[in-house]
Amino acid sequence: MDHAEVLARHDRDLRQGARPDGPGARVERTGGVVRHVADAEGWSGILWTDLDETDADAAIAEQIAYFTGLGRDFEWKLYGHDLPTDLGQRLTAAGFTAEPQETLMIGEIAELALDAELPDGIRLLPATDRAGVDLVADVHEKAFGTDGSRLRASLLDQLAATPDTVVAVVALAGDEPVSAARMELVPGTPFAGLWGGGTVEGWRGRGIYRALVAHRARIAADRGYRYVQVDASDQSRPILERLGLAPLTTTTPYLYEP
Repeated sequence: MDHAEVLARHDRDLRQGARPDGPGARVERTGGVVRHVADAEGWSGILWTDLDETDADAAIAEQIAYFTGLGRDFEWKLYGHDLPTDLGQRLTAAGFTAEPQETLMIGEIAELALDAELPDGIRLLPATDRAGVDLVADVHEKAFGTDGSRLRASLLDQLAATPDTVVAVVALAGDEPVSAARMELVPGTPFAGLWGGGTVEGWRGRGIYRALVAHRARIAADRGYRYVQVDASDQSRPILERLGLAPLTTTTPYLYEP
């Protein structure tokens, strides 16, 4: 896999050429900025920029004014290779708060080690209806300690409007949901994004996360996708590297609340 070529393709297909992630969302292109605008329950943010030292501060101010006018909090998704090189510092100075940095990892599915199996006693349940989505959101809240209402609403919207673009799955120990994950499929591109993989405390370290990555990658391959991509935390990065995914750059969420 040519890392530079794949990163450029990722930027072109998923950032500059981004599409709405649900029926209530839209993608807008203004100046050197591509932004995703959703309703109050969805995700809004900056996906791609073409800025330099002369126009970055003005672009930041414009986006703050735009989303504040909508009454939306939003995220500026900053990648390690974005310009200008001090864009993160400019965002902080403008009132954004940086979340923990993650690593953008991409793997060519044909080259990955996808033989990971679930541990004994664990079974997978596809989340295709409200009951399954509730289980995914419940695991998300327990694993990450965050509110799952936005995830719940987004998944229900996607399953209703564009079911071919999302896969969600829950791992069960008996009837207890212990891990969950989803995959976003982007038609017309070679990329499938792996998101939200989380395991509740007490069930970690048993190979469930690894098995869920392999499970989703196999589905992506069956549907004709070439690459899987993950925004990996420090905890998941070693697991993904053992599966064969490569770190290509960093990504840091910068959050702004009006």
